[in-house]
Formats: sequence, C-alpha cells, structure tokens
Amino acid sequence: MSTLLSVIIPARNEKYLQQTIDDILHNSEGEIEVIAVLDGYWPSPSIKDDPRVRLIHHGTAKGMRPSINAAVSIAKGEYLLKCDAHCSFEKGFDVILTNDIEDNWIVVPRRYRLDVERWDIIEDGRPPIDYMYLSPDLHGKQWSRPDLADRKIDDLMSSQGSCWVMKKDYFHELELLDAEAYGSFFNEFQEIGLKCWLSGGFVKINKKTWYAHWHKSEGRGYSMGKSLKAQGEAGVKKWIEGDGWHKQIYPLSWLVDKFGPVPGWDE
Repeated sequence: MSTLLSVIIPARNEKYLQQTIDDILHNSEGEIEVIAVLDGYWPSPSIKDDPRVRLIHHGTAKGMRPSINAAVSIAKGEYLLKCDAHCSFEKGFDVILTNDIEDNWIVVPRRYRLDVERWDIIEDGRPPIDYMYLSPDLHGKQWSRPDLADRKIDDLMSSQGSCWVMKKDYFHELELLDAEAYGSFFNEFQEIGLKCWLSGGFVKINKKTWYAHWHKSEGRGYSMGKSLKAQGEAGVKKWIEGDGWHKQIYPLSWLVDKFGPVPGWDE
C-alpha cells in the first residue's frame, strides 16, 4: 500500500467532469489517480486519455452510493478522496489533506463557492464554509462559528458531502456505503459522519487547504424518485430511534452534547 491518493468522482449527466479532472491533476502535488464513474451516460466530448485517470461506465444509472463503491473496489490508494464532478482545488490540496489525517478520521477541506463559467471562486463577500451542524431531523445546516476561526484543524459535527478524505481501510471499517439501508443517493454524509462519530472516530475540518464547489441551481439534469428520498430518510431515522448501526457505541445525544449548544436542539 502506497501513499497514493485515489480520487473518486461519481458522475451522472455532468457538464464539468473534464474540468474537475483537469483541475485535480493540475493542482495535485503527490501521487494520485482519478477514478470517474460515468453513471448511465457517456460525456461528450469524451474524457481525455491520461494514465492517471480510469473510467467506470454503468450502462444504466445505478446511483451515487453504488458508483462510489464501484470506484473504491478498484482504488489502488491508501487514501480516498471523494468529490462531486464540479469542483476545483487549491494547489497541493492532496499533500496537505493526507499529511494531517489519522486512521479513524474523515477530513473535509474548507469549502468555497465555485463559478463554473470562470472556473474560479465566487468573490461576493461571503466567508468560506467551514462548519455544519445536524438539525433535529438530521439535515446538514451551515453553522457560522467566527469564534473558532483560529483553529486550523477542528472537530466537525457534519458536512455537505461534496468532498471528503479518509483512509481506504477506514471506509471499509465503516461499512460504506450502504445502499440497502439508505438508498442509492440521499443523505450520504449523514451515513458517513454518524457512523464515524458514533463508533469512536472523528470528523475534522482542515482549513489549511480548500476546494470550491458548484451548487446546481438549475437542477441535476435527471429526476429522482420520491421512493429514493424516502429510503434515505428512513435510514437516517434509525439514528434518531437509537438503532443506527451495529458498531455504534455512543447515542446520538452524545454527539449533540459534544457540540452543544447546537441550534434547534434545545427548542
């Protein structure tokens, strides 16, 4: 096992996959491979050939969780970085993120907002997104914490899910990703973060580096059935009911107390 970082990009009807791959290859400074999963489509134009890039094609869309799992199954790296197919990164992001990580950590870089037309950070006066919390119904919410600005690496209650890093062995230890319990798409980081925290691991924000993420304001370009969302919500509801996962050693209340006071939980 080397210090190779395997970057996993699940993609379905994505317009900016090639730009994301190019950005990752240009801004990485260590050993890297990119595994893009073309979930039910072929990009046009085709993805450029590069010895560091491998493609998995699903003739019929299988969804995000099966796509990520398929990429992990062939990943050669000790470390995994999953990102959405519309992200840019700071120079050297890979080395910074893999230098500051422990065996039972999941690390999220600082997040900016991406202008895909200029392929640059949106400069509109809003600060980057560092912290998120879980609401009582376990939805991720942005959390302004200027009091924690000086902490370069810090505990993170939850995250959006558009980028995360962990060791591949830890991915398997957490039994990720469970499409049977959560469905193929929704509540990715609720599954990841709750399994991590409530089994004794740590989710961390690393502010020493950043990525920028494009929010799809005009929609995904494909429809999601109501049953998929309901399945994702049912999987998350088990954590509220105290039956989240068989490796769980802490109750959900432990996590709320750790980060308390958490908005909404005292109401």
